[in-house]
Amino acid sequence: MATIFTRIVEGEIPSYKIAESEDFYAFLDINPLAKGHTLVIPKREVDYILDVEDNLYKEFFLFAKKVGRAIESVIPCKRIGLIVFGLDVPHAHIHLIPINKASDMSFESPKLALEKEEFEEIALAIRNAFEKL
Repeated sequence: MATIFTRIVEGEIPSYKIAESEDFYAFLDINPLAKGHTLVIPKREVDYILDVEDNLYKEFFLFAKKVGRAIESVIPCKRIGLIVFGLDVPHAHIHLIPINKASDMSFESPKLALEKEEFEEIALAIRNAFEKL
């Protein structure tokens, strides 16, 4: 059975898309730690990030880097934190989180409750920034 992320890529489940390439897809986390919290995934299902093929691994992180640059150009923050857990969904993914201090990356923190319109505005702003890079 396809993961929730594959179902997002295939359009079965809606998402707030940030960017897409032939091999990767980036979208806003619907339970964000911060405004602009984005997930970057390979389109092909790979459970564990260290199992991503070598040639795609580099491209995965380069794609994530460009997405991170777009996020930081739109969302005020000191850095874009990068976390790879891989325990919640069996599909390799990178969390890109706008941060100002280390605790901003704690998954123990309460998640933001954003309205649909706010997600849409954030996604559009980051998507536009991504396209300009």
